[in-house]
Amino acid sequence: MSGSMTLTPGATTVTRVLTFFNAIKRVLVGRPFRNDRLAHTLLPKRIALPVFASDALSSVAYAPDEILLTLALAGGAAVTMAPWVGISVMIVLLTVVASYRQNVHAYPSGGGDYEIANTNLGKTAGLTVAAALLVDYVLTVAVSMSSAANYLATAVPGLHSSQALIAALGVVVLALVNLRGIKEAGNVFAVPTYIFIACILGMTAFGLFQAVTGQLGTAPSADFTIVPQADFENGLAGLAGGFLLLRAFSSGAAALTGVEAISNGVPNFQKPKSKNAATTLLLLGAIAAGMLAGILYLARVTGVQMAQNPAGEFLLHGRALPDSYVQNPVISQIASTVFGSGSIPFIIIVAATGVILVFASNTAFNGFPVLASILAQDGYLPRQLRTRGDRLAFSNGVLALAAGSLVLIIAFNADVTKLIQLYIVGVFISFTSSQLGMIRHWGRALRVVKDSASRRRIIKSRTINTLGFLMTLTVLIIVLITKFEQGAWIALLAMFFLFLVMWSIRAHYDNVAKELAVDEDSSPRALPTRVHAVLLVSHVRKPVLRALAFARASRPSRLDAITVDIDAAETERTVQDWEKLEIPVPLTVLASPYRETITPILDYIRSIRREAPRDLIVVYIAEYVVGKWWEQLVHNQTALRIKTRLHFEPGVMVASVPWQLKSSEDAQSFQDIR
Repeated sequence: MSGSMTLTPGATTVTRVLTFFNAIKRVLVGRPFRNDRLAHTLLPKRIALPVFASDALSSVAYAPDEILLTLALAGGAAVTMAPWVGISVMIVLLTVVASYRQNVHAYPSGGGDYEIANTNLGKTAGLTVAAALLVDYVLTVAVSMSSAANYLATAVPGLHSSQALIAALGVVVLALVNLRGIKEAGNVFAVPTYIFIACILGMTAFGLFQAVTGQLGTAPSADFTIVPQADFENGLAGLAGGFLLLRAFSSGAAALTGVEAISNGVPNFQKPKSKNAATTLLLLGAIAAGMLAGILYLARVTGVQMAQNPAGEFLLHGRALPDSYVQNPVISQIASTVFGSGSIPFIIIVAATGVILVFASNTAFNGFPVLASILAQDGYLPRQLRTRGDRLAFSNGVLALAAGSLVLIIAFNADVTKLIQLYIVGVFISFTSSQLGMIRHWGRALRVVKDSASRRRIIKSRTINTLGFLMTLTVLIIVLITKFEQGAWIALLAMFFLFLVMWSIRAHYDNVAKELAVDEDSSPRALPTRVHAVLLVSHVRKPVLRALAFARASRPSRLDAITVDIDAAETERTVQDWEKLEIPVPLTVLASPYRETITPILDYIRSIRREAPRDLIVVYIAEYVVGKWWEQLVHNQTALRIKTRLHFEPGVMVASVPWQLKSSEDAQSFQDIR
């Protein structure tokens, strides 16, 4: 009997459908891992670098583009400032890397910026940082995938109008890879990431050799003349020019995104976790700074030029370019100049760049689920996000990130220039907050530690974090000023909305905990006065008789049977059948002048509650177990509505008594086979 009660209506069809999807899931995701496999998913440094640092490393694929695009508004002379803007970005990058090396040693639990701000600055600051990071992770995926789609369109011009679709498909594929587990994802991403690093550094070295020997040519866009916009006819002179320079710097600061992901992912490193994470951060900073410097230098000496509207801002021999002109990204133009357009090295570099931009999103796919899990444990997000899936990854977090990034890609049509205006605001909010939190952390440590050697180490760490705080605060102010009207307000609004949502979820969980806390009235010794059983009777048939038998077997203090008078003739027939069987339980007929079923039942139940408020009322309802999905449409609908309403009645329990129709036998056999 107990086995049959586990069947659900429409079990045959539902079970087969679930089995079909389960088989697909096993193909895409793989077989589940036991809990004891968690230690085997930890990452060595060589795998952790491409997993956690691919976002920052890949920023050289779009950060130079955004710097040149912004400076081009003031004409060709302004573009010559690009290397200096790049140097400023690299200085901030290396400072932030040094600061985060202190973070991972002090807070290795994986909470990262959220834990630091929450511990040292309070819950409001911690939740603000969490909201900023979650929004920025979603933007990381959207920006990286959109940029990757643009690079693919460079290699295959026929795809030029399909970037949004390509980016969306890339998100889906990446989500599936991450659902298979973090180590499996790392193994997939390691080789392409290292190929990209080798390509950029190799192209830089070969380009430098050509520049020294006088063999380096000019970029395809070098002969264009940039027409400055009306507000920048005097170049970078004046207040407007200075503002534009700061705006270019804030766009280039996208190179810093992803640095914080390592501090969030410390638990995923092999032991010693903090040391390995700090070493990976150092490698990230050195490689990213080197690649960014190489790209900006080669862009300068080859004369690469970019414009937000090439047909309107470029002139060639005094004539505007045709509307059909396709502007290639910076790396593509440099590779074409150094190796020749269409050459094998050119194709490899463009392909590697497109691939790394896809994999750059993996940084977010590792950081977002871990942070969401920590927030769920703290009660700020739904608790489903705190559990690991079949492959010991935080699967619900992976799916949530994929959904959010798909919405952005579709909404902005995979336009990198538009998306990047929303970008980096959140990450610099988290940078600044975490550095301030670390300053307070070291300040408290100094008040406790007396050993001189330890105090010197603490003072050194506090100095580094103080420098990091001042730099990131400066960049944050610049970003807010220069990007607010361009779209940063949308990101800030999203962060504020997410902050309110998480605060509301925590308040809900706290209220539920208080409501469900055990007190004297809920003591296990405080039993109900009596158990009053109520049997719902529609017809005197086998299912009702089984429900009656179950109710009597539970030995309630009182047992009533009720039926609702919807149709007089049918009600009379039910009463006669009841009396004919000489059932030793009185059958009460409830009047229903408006032909309602639920209201008379609720009124009857409430009258019992008024007469005996300490009684426990158990309502027995007979239900059919069917084997075909369409049979559910013609059975159990009234029972479902009654159960739904009764669940809101205090002191009332509902007991569903199943009756298996013949069509459910196949479903039972099918489930037994499974």
